[in-house]
Amino acid sequence: MAGAQRIGILTSGGDAPGMNPAIRAAVRAATSANIACIGIRRGYAGLINGDVFELTGSDVDGISRRGGTILYTARSQEFRTEEGLKKAAQVCKYLGIDGLICIGGDGTFRGALELSRLGVRVVGIPATIDNDMGCTEYTIGFDTACNTAIEAIDKLRDTGQSHDRVSVVEVMGRNAGHLALYVGVAAGASAVLLPERETDLEHDVIDVIRRGNIHGRRHHIVVIAEGVGYVNSYARQIEESTGLETRVTVLGYIQRGGAPNGRDRVSAAMMGVRAVDVLRSDANSRVIVARNGRFEDMDIEEALTMERTLDQEMYDACFRINTSYPKIRH
Repeated sequence: MAGAQRIGILTSGGDAPGMNPAIRAAVRAATSANIACIGIRRGYAGLINGDVFELTGSDVDGISRRGGTILYTARSQEFRTEEGLKKAAQVCKYLGIDGLICIGGDGTFRGALELSRLGVRVVGIPATIDNDMGCTEYTIGFDTACNTAIEAIDKLRDTGQSHDRVSVVEVMGRNAGHLALYVGVAAGASAVLLPERETDLEHDVIDVIRRGNIHGRRHHIVVIAEGVGYVNSYARQIEESTGLETRVTVLGYIQRGGAPNGRDRVSAAMMGVRAVDVLRSDANSRVIVARNGRFEDMDIEEALTMERTLDQEMYDACFRINTSYPKIRH
């Protein structure tokens, strides 16, 4: 019979809000087509170790509203070796898994690609709060992470306004600034520092804060992507140059937690269903992508060659909004 009859599902790499809705959708879509599902705990490490269990429709009841992943996640050094890859492929064969859904970021997809070269049929679902994958316009978890950061910054603004402070906030994103840029625009930051753009602290931050002070603005938010680094050093320079009390807040892993919002639940559901349909069609080595408001699939190897660039229009708008103080009249 064509198509997968028993599929495995795993989550790998960093967790992202929306992984659970993707699992739920894939399980429900598979069981409705009489396809058995195997849950694989802790990503590729669990696959190598045979840490698996049967997943049924009742197992995924109510998980869409939960953050994290019921399958847990991990990174595996053994899986990076030739021996580990072969062992993972052998486990799939032993368990009768004829299709594997891998939910995660580019590292997860690279692992899936290697498995496909060993004869395992794979489909990837992009889930990372960094939204840094060039093959898709959207990755599961990004919107929820943005809203979590925005809510935190709104609270920092409340206390910062009470003390005339500069709040320097580091957000996640690895070496990509998509999360920081989006959050900076939404939260009304005075400045946003991104790894994709060279930083001139005097021009891009300190001068903006000084001009804001002249026009009566005594509290400022500076958003820094973690890939920029030196957050404490920048805060110290800002305080020394402006005379304003400056405090650092590193939001960290709080951005990965919490219930996924509506966009992430819907995107995850659509991608989960599409992944099952791809496996039913006998296709192999595919990834589900969001393009022009639709969910499609494409070759994983091709997907991994695509780079995501910073939204220049949003970056320019952010700079114009931040520096739009009126000229000083003499």
